[in-house]
Amino acid sequence: MEKPRIVSTEEYRQARDELLIAEKEATRKLDAIAARRRRLPMARFGEYTFDTPDGPRTLVDLFEGRDQLVVYQFMDNGPDHFCPGCTAFTDNIPPTALPRLIEKGVSWTNVSNMPLAQIEKYKAERGWSIPFVSSRGTTFADDCDAGGGFMLSVFLRDGDTVYRTYNTTQRGVDRLLFSNNILDVTPYGRQEDWEDSPAGWPQKPTYG
Repeated sequence: MEKPRIVSTEEYRQARDELLIAEKEATRKLDAIAARRRRLPMARFGEYTFDTPDGPRTLVDLFEGRDQLVVYQFMDNGPDHFCPGCTAFTDNIPPTALPRLIEKGVSWTNVSNMPLAQIEKYKAERGWSIPFVSSRGTTFADDCDAGGGFMLSVFLRDGDTVYRTYNTTQRGVDRLLFSNNILDVTPYGRQEDWEDSPAGWPQKPTYG
């Protein structure tokens, strides 16, 4: 396995300072994008009833009385088949994250077209305690533009009226994973074959 080249402390600091300039530019760009995101308009969303361990619940119910709701659409790959990416994403939700979101008036729910019994069984196997409900039999996934894929959607509630304010998928969801963000600052990165890494770096297919 190859390793980064060895230099003096002074050379390392110079190279690090040069990279820091690019990192700060990227940070300012991300701040500007976040500012634009906060200024997005919103669109009224429909009414849905989900199957939950506590019985049928509406989309408004999922807010738990708060004004904002984040939903992760977990893919339905059929009986006993589970998306490795959705699983990795859910595994990466820190135990302390949801209480901190609640402090800011934000609720979180995983939603899937999988039957509730399949969801509950998988939750038990993975040791998940996050809210996870079934949208089976509704058009929720399609209306979120997730279709048969995965999607992160954000909603805002005004009384009993719900609006969608943001949604993202693919790398937009990928960048939220704690482990990936940590791996991105390590020498070998995520060790996946799509990354631009030096020759000899350990790499394998994503989910491979």
